[in-house]
Amino acid sequence: MIEAFKKRRTQYALGKTLPLPPQEIDALIRETVRLAPSSFNSQSSRVVVLFGAESAKLWSIVKEALRPLVPAADFSGTDRKIDSFAAGAGTALFFEDQAVVSDLQEKFPLYAANFPGFSMQSGGMAQFAVWTALADVGLGASLQHYNPLIDAEVAKAWDLPTSWKLMAQMPFGSNEAPLAAKTFIPDETRFRTFA
Repeated sequence: MIEAFKKRRTQYALGKTLPLPPQEIDALIRETVRLAPSSFNSQSSRVVVLFGAESAKLWSIVKEALRPLVPAADFSGTDRKIDSFAAGAGTALFFEDQAVVSDLQEKFPLYAANFPGFSMQSGGMAQFAVWTALADVGLGASLQHYNPLIDAEVAKAWDLPTSWKLMAQMPFGSNEAPLAAKTFIPDETRFRTFA
């Protein structure tokens, strides 16, 4: 697993070449999310996988949502960034089902205040697991957060349940540039061990 973790990097230079057919990438994402842990086995994570024109449609939604917010003189940089995500083969949209969270809050009132945080943790583990699984088969990816700006348009475009809260977007595709080396802060800053 550590070797697989080492392959996971942020990749912005994405292409449309896939090492596996789209159905196998979809199956890989589904199995990875299915196996990701969740508090109380809530299985609150939801994923929409978009390929080809559907993925491009998402990034068009993002671009149009940003257009009125970014000064016209500065929009060319935003345009290039969004186009780099659209250049990939697909995008995984990560959601957390708030109906699951509410149900757990009702069933376990003692922990009610904690369930939104538990849901975020479950979603983060699913995102990391998918990102690692994609990297392990040779795909580049990055994790983006244009929510809540695009939430309503995304729900409308793919007719999604109102209880699904968008958490992150993961464009993926072939690695069209070398991956940057990862740097780490000193262990003394991050870890404490007592025996």
